[in-house]
Amino acid sequence: MKKNISAQILFRAVIGFAGFASLLAADEAKPQPLWKKGIYHESVPEPTNENVRYGPEHRNVLDFWKAPSDKPTPVVISIHGGGWNGGDKVQLHSFVDSAKLLESGISVAAINYRLIKHCRDLDPPVQGPLSDAARAVQFIRSRAEDWNIDKTRIAATGGSAGACTSLWLAYHDDLADPTARDPVARESTRLMCVAAIRAQTTLDPKQMKSWIPNSKYGAHAFGLEGFEKFLAERDRLLPVINQYSPVALLDAGDADTYLFYPIVPPAGKVERDPTHSAVFGVELQKHCLEKGVPCELVYPGAPEVRHEDATAYLIDRLKSK
Repeated sequence: MKKNISAQILFRAVIGFAGFASLLAADEAKPQPLWKKGIYHESVPEPTNENVRYGPEHRNVLDFWKAPSDKPTPVVISIHGGGWNGGDKVQLHSFVDSAKLLESGISVAAINYRLIKHCRDLDPPVQGPLSDAARAVQFIRSRAEDWNIDKTRIAATGGSAGACTSLWLAYHDDLADPTARDPVARESTRLMCVAAIRAQTTLDPKQMKSWIPNSKYGAHAFGLEGFEKFLAERDRLLPVINQYSPVALLDAGDADTYLFYPIVPPAGKVERDPTHSAVFGVELQKHCLEKGVPCELVYPGAPEVRHEDATAYLIDRLKSK
């Protein structure tokens, strides 16, 4: 544990050296998630390129793993969760098995992005993390020759807020600007497919409430405090909400979709974890079917499951002819 020395002296004077030492030992012994330490899980190989800067913001960095191949490879881009309030790219192992992807000839990237607290000056703040993710897709495409990438086979994956961002990318119109002076900005943001884990598939509070009665998520993304305030401001904000809500952006021809939830959807009931309810998946799949967008929904006991996890889906989809 690193602390300011003068603060240590003052703290010891208050509680005594023995007490201070025991607190240090307890803190060091407490297990911490690897992503909080900035360390990849042991199952994740060493990146080919580490902390590559893809944009001008301080958290615009990514790690890249180059799959061995004589031909250009597909790429899976991992977008970490944390409610757009926290998290780190080293959460990669929580979403996919990077070693299996690499063995299958699929390259991997994991990105960091601005958090809501870094975007208070934006309206709405959520445009910061989402636009950063779009920039990362463009940057990776711009490295196609150097990194041996097939630009036509790019997918995104992530959990929770990272899954919502992945779906936003999958369904948003192409953000490429062919006239831009910046060559990265000329690249496409479109995806071939998306694998979303525990995703929030709408950011419309009224729609959330109708799907999941005790919904409470999303106000912070639009600079508001609390879900009730979000609900009260919903009609005024709806045009903006619809710019960032995946289900509102979905259209025919959008990226093939895989949705994974570890719990059964108890439709219409109060839920223990409404923010990650499988009802989000059930409702998005309905909209996908209406639009003709292929969508596989996986939860315990779900019908017609073809891929047990996101890794299996991405290998099958990205390597298929």
